[in-house]
Amino acid sequence: MTDFSALLLPDRGQPAHVVQLVRADRFDEWLTAQPERVRAVVAASDFRARPGQFALIPGQRADDWSGLLGVPEELGPYDLAPAAAKLVEGHYRLSEAVPASAMLGWLTAQHRLDRYRADPDPRGKRVLFSADPAHVEEAVRMAQAVALVRDLVDTPANDMGPAELQAAVERVANRHGASTRVIRGDALESGFPMIAAVGRAAVAERGPRLIELEWGDAANPAVTVIGKGVCFDTGGLDIKPSTGMRLMKKDMGGAAHALALADLVMGTRLPIRLRLLIPAVENAIAGDAIRPGDILRSRGGLSVEIANTDAEGRLILADALSLAGEDKPALILDFATLTGAARVALGPELPALFANDDAVAAELTEAGAAAGDPLWRLPLWPGYRDMLKSDVADLNNSPEGGFAGSITAALFLERFVPATTPWAHLDTFAWMPVARPGRPKGGEALGLRAAWTMLIRRYPPASR
Repeated sequence: MTDFSALLLPDRGQPAHVVQLVRADRFDEWLTAQPERVRAVVAASDFRARPGQFALIPGQRADDWSGLLGVPEELGPYDLAPAAAKLVEGHYRLSEAVPASAMLGWLTAQHRLDRYRADPDPRGKRVLFSADPAHVEEAVRMAQAVALVRDLVDTPANDMGPAELQAAVERVANRHGASTRVIRGDALESGFPMIAAVGRAAVAERGPRLIELEWGDAANPAVTVIGKGVCFDTGGLDIKPSTGMRLMKKDMGGAAHALALADLVMGTRLPIRLRLLIPAVENAIAGDAIRPGDILRSRGGLSVEIANTDAEGRLILADALSLAGEDKPALILDFATLTGAARVALGPELPALFANDDAVAAELTEAGAAAGDPLWRLPLWPGYRDMLKSDVADLNNSPEGGFAGSITAALFLERFVPATTPWAHLDTFAWMPVARPGRPKGGEALGLRAAWTMLIRRYPPASR
């Protein structure tokens, strides 16, 4: 993983080029105060301080140059990314103090997955100096969490199956002294029958499992985080077309988000009792794959008719939610790349939020807005519960007609959550289909910073 701690350092007066932050509504006033040589370069560059616009300004000496970056009035997490993307290797400081959250883009603009590349990044390190050491630590920690999501999602399925996902959880657990256990085989069949059924068609070494991590003082409020870990999704016997299967390495994006959130919680030592649950499977095709029309018994006792084998994520989450609810935690959060319907409704960059508790929904929505990681709440509309009815079982996993697909999926999950337990479900895409400054095309953390901001506000560490 990229060493972000080498890209953001405390400012101790080291030599550095200045990046001047300029705002469009004050551009004319700023320009008037500049010497003639600067005004000439600005005019030649057609620099008008539009957000993301960048220009270089020469100084009196060859090595005495600076940068100009157009920014909005209030800096968001990726507003510094255009400068980091365009500057050469070197050391830099900003013309003004900025919040830690605004430094994220500087760091993530320099992140890439190098595992499969023959040559390292030729751009070299663009190091930023910050006057606030606390901001350095906070920004680096968040960049590491975002990079963890990206790297896990971007890793192809041949190197990121259930076993490799388990190993990733164990690495994070070992860093923080957390305990882990993995349920497989007969114990999975008897205790978590829908997780076992979805993953049973995979070859043995990629067999299904439930990965669990526990950390924290048992006296603290219990928070359970769940992530959908479908390491590759063929669609099963309801096989996806090639275009739909192309990106299905990212179907464990929910698990990546959940693990990154757990890493943040433990690294900051939030005063909670954390439990992480990741049902990890490959939805493969073989003679023993689940079939349309099969009826599965869930851990929670409800029977589920399989209307579509490509609606498998909600099956494995249902068993994990049932386990989570048995301990009556103060909060359950789940992340899942669950439905294409959420993307049709909200596009790739805006996760759908569902919650059975208005206060939790409000906390998450407000936290997302504050973090520059927005969520959009959709309803757990009770009028659509009839769509989940089956003629032969308690539920069916995929209503006919395609209406309200993200809502009916969330309503399915809700059936496995105790009514008295606050629960939120984030239906995220976990992918950037088009590159943006600081956000390359590929795996992306969408909803992670919103959830983290909500948790740190609700359960602030003692040092804050």
